[in-house]
Amino acid sequence: MSRREAELDRDVAALLAAMAFIEIRHLAGSAGREPGGHSEKTLDHLRFLADLCHNLPGVARPRPSTPSRPGASPGSWRRATAARPMTWVWNTAGPKGQAWIMRHVEQAGRTWTPPPPLPEARRGPSPMTPRQWVAFLLGRWPVRTPAGHRPLPTEANVLKPLDTETICALHDEARRLRLGLGGGEPWLRAHLDRDGVHHLLPDPAAYYWPGTPVGDTPIGWWQCTALLRMRDGEQVRTMVAVLPESFTALPSTLSRRQQLRLAHRARSTERDTYLWGREHEAECAPEVCGYVPEPGNSAPTTS
Repeated sequence: MSRREAELDRDVAALLAAMAFIEIRHLAGSAGREPGGHSEKTLDHLRFLADLCHNLPGVARPRPSTPSRPGASPGSWRRATAARPMTWVWNTAGPKGQAWIMRHVEQAGRTWTPPPPLPEARRGPSPMTPRQWVAFLLGRWPVRTPAGHRPLPTEANVLKPLDTETICALHDEARRLRLGLGGGEPWLRAHLDRDGVHHLLPDPAAYYWPGTPVGDTPIGWWQCTALLRMRDGEQVRTMVAVLPESFTALPSTLSRRQQLRLAHRARSTERDTYLWGREHEAECAPEVCGYVPEPGNSAPTTS
């Protein structure tokens, strides 16, 4: 039954991706009909569709395993998404997203049962596998080059400690330059440990590997994994696009052994800013966190 459910999930993902592209094309074409360009309402809906559906092509047509990031989604989550590929999309869509999904499924006359809730994410890093232990003891950097790609430069094979101001500045830069990964800086600044130490390393998936064409332009930034310390002391991960020159300008103060240990911790931490923020949402208020939501500012998402 699980194989049939997985096939249905992939069919639904393909349907939803097509519907999202149709809506985006229609909304993008409406710019000339709106005085001064797109209204804020239209832009909000475009952002909503992009956030909801950016993973759907990969669900509909799964990529081969990504050798650059083995074990990045370990344990129960890997099994859950293998059995029901729509698990992550459905459970992170929120009420509005789930309503959008079901509306299009029903309009297409499909019979589809949403996947069960996500398994509880492990707090803290997953244990090292025997292969990871061997690589750690031999001092091998864990980010591997996917087949058909050029290796990252030597200066990318480094993990760097950052203070809160610096990690927020990198997220703000990603938002300003519209790199596609990062943003949410006001939310992040309010919820990070103000005096905490965070860690960052270039860790691109194969489809985000530098030089990969996106339209007519090759990717010129590095997808980085960040291990963040939140205001309650928990360490969670997120992804952020960082320009090579911005990363190399950051100081490196850790020994190689410390970098290897923390690189494993960052890459094998299952909980991310989205899940942390979802649990924190009930108590989030200006008098608690100092965070006042503004249009277009929200918690970062992680795929």
